[in-house]
Amino acid sequence: MNFLWIEDNLKFVREKINLTCQSARRNPKNVKLLLATKTVSADRIKQALDTGETLIGENKVQELQEKYSLFPNENIEWHFIGHLQTNKVKQVLKYVTCIHSVDRLKLGRVLHRELTKENRKLDILVQVNTSYEESKFGVAPEETLNLIEQLSELDTLNIKGLMTIGKLTTDDKETRECFRLLKSIQQQVIDQNYPGVEMDILSMGMSGDFEIAIEEGATLVRVGTAIFGEREYPDSYYWNEQLRMRD
Repeated sequence: MNFLWIEDNLKFVREKINLTCQSARRNPKNVKLLLATKTVSADRIKQALDTGETLIGENKVQELQEKYSLFPNENIEWHFIGHLQTNKVKQVLKYVTCIHSVDRLKLGRVLHRELTKENRKLDILVQVNTSYEESKFGVAPEETLNLIEQLSELDTLNIKGLMTIGKLTTDDKETRECFRLLKSIQQQVIDQNYPGVEMDILSMGMSGDFEIAIEEGATLVRVGTAIFGEREYPDSYYWNEQLRMRD
């Protein structure tokens, strides 16, 4: 099956990224596009990969496993961008090069324990709940520095930056405030100069708000619907489902 519209959508998203960077006086090369492939079929993903895209983010462990096995020879960098339960850590580590959703010390310690067994390191981002919404995961903004200081003591974790999900609202001002808050936290972390901690990545912005995110400093945007079309259920469905899986 040929999904030519996916190629068109990708071109449109890329054009938006470039235009937004130009208006914000940023270099488009400093903003990466991650394909958010939650519930997206293998055929549609293949169409995107055929255009040269290489960065994929998955939200669910089972989907990650299934899709990874379907593209064994592709030049793909797999990221995990969803809530990660500690009992799923071993499975996820088999496939990913970066986890965007480290939001608690317990998870960091389990990651560290398993990575130590494998004698390897892993890139991570600390997820911050900048909107203070109970439907979302992430460390509270005011607790972020303390968490990063604790995580920095786990030498298998390469802390590369921060991640957030903007407030789901029609008010662009409220969404922008979330991204500005993450940017300000990034600077606070930089000022603390924690040993081994880098703050090069700001993973923020999705299909409905990635332009605002770029204007506020995003270096990586996670886009799914704008490329692959509407999902069967809205994002709020998945967040409510995840609330039942906190650990």
